[in-house]
Amino acid sequence: MQTNDDYVSQRARDILTQVRRAVVGKDAVLLWVLAALLARGHILLEDIPGVGKTTMALAFSKVLDLKYSRVQFTPDVLPSDVTGYSVPDPGTGELRYQPGAAICNLFLADELNRATSRTQSALLEAMEEGQVTVDGVSHPLPKPFVVIATQNPTGAAGTSLLPDSQMDRFMVKLSLGYPSPKDEAAMVKNRQGGNPLDGLMPLMTREELSALQDAVEDTFLSDEVVSYIVSLVSATRHHEDILRGASPRATLAVTAMAKAVARLRGRDFVTPADVKEVFSATVAHRLLLSPKAEAQGKTAQQVIQSLLALVNAPKLR
Repeated sequence: MQTNDDYVSQRARDILTQVRRAVVGKDAVLLWVLAALLARGHILLEDIPGVGKTTMALAFSKVLDLKYSRVQFTPDVLPSDVTGYSVPDPGTGELRYQPGAAICNLFLADELNRATSRTQSALLEAMEEGQVTVDGVSHPLPKPFVVIATQNPTGAAGTSLLPDSQMDRFMVKLSLGYPSPKDEAAMVKNRQGGNPLDGLMPLMTREELSALQDAVEDTFLSDEVVSYIVSLVSATRHHEDILRGASPRATLAVTAMAKAVARLRGRDFVTPADVKEVFSATVAHRLLLSPKAEAQGKTAQQVIQSLLALVNAPKLR
């Protein structure tokens, strides 16, 4: 299969064209979601209910021919609902594995921050290692596997903060937000002939998607760009407004997202501009601001912009 840079960017345009038939006016967010998918990353969406998060996840699952599963998280959802459980086989009496909702390609964890910490932690192994363990036996997840989790804004009824270890597993944190009046009117008109999701068709097989992901992973990364990424992440650990900086996992996430964006732009190499473009969406949710910065009303995104201005970007030869 051909996987050069032109092919990857062309297939990405085809995917986005299809998804836009169901999700109107959110082109920038769709691009980031596709980049994270190509980078084999998990996605966190923070939004109020009803702005199209589930529609977007379903649209990507249809266009990419991914087996889709969704759990609406509430305090009574159990870890076994996610990972699966063992039941006695009537014939042999031996334990037989009954797959949970996470045995899929695209898992939508809806309102994850309404679940108990025990249930939230059931996702950690799946997100990090691509497997679930039940009764001491590990079960691999299908490939590709991606989690799109949603959370209500902090302070909404019935919510709690996601643990730091879970936040660090998400490659990017995004928000759809309200549509513009023009886009909301277009959404209403699109629904007059039925649900646009019903008309979406697969554009590729899962094997083809995996090949695109492999091509993204093989994107060239110069020593100068590697040093730039490391310098930026390191700067988060020494900035006066940041109490806790980004982890080494964030360094890997920035690298993977920068590679994906480079491919989406039609290049087979990463530039410092790619790193700058992805840095905030990839790192902001991992930072803990100092009490002084919070008292001054600063946001993680604002602190990152000041940090990007402080660290000099290399000039590639």
